[in-house]
Amino acid sequence: MESKRQQKFAGVIQQDLAAIFQREGNNYLPNTMVTITKVRVTPDLAIARIFLSFFGNANAQLALQTIKQHASEIRYKLGSRIKDQVRIIPQLEFFVDDTSEYVDRMDKIFDKLNKEERQKDPE
Repeated sequence: MESKRQQKFAGVIQQDLAAIFQREGNNYLPNTMVTITKVRVTPDLAIARIFLSFFGNANAQLALQTIKQHASEIRYKLGSRIKDQVRIIPQLEFFVDDTSEYVDRMDKIFDKLNKEERQKDPE
């Protein structure tokens, strides 16, 4: 369970990273929209785990690797935005948020089960 402090700090990071990706995301990933779906911060506020979703890019893992290559540059830009609000700038760890893919898979499974149910029970 995250504390209020962690949640508030995660919200600040999410908002500022979203602005960074909106302005400069095209430099890292052309023709790709990067969405920050979730930010989790460790209790000591030293590490921020950022979950990203990519639209307009077929290969999410390749996009994630590109973002990871620019992590220090992104951290520097984040630090310049939040330096007056925090004592230390957290290390950034990026992950792909595959929630939408999971939901799509589950929907397909449920649709398949519903079709099988209808075929077994003709009324």
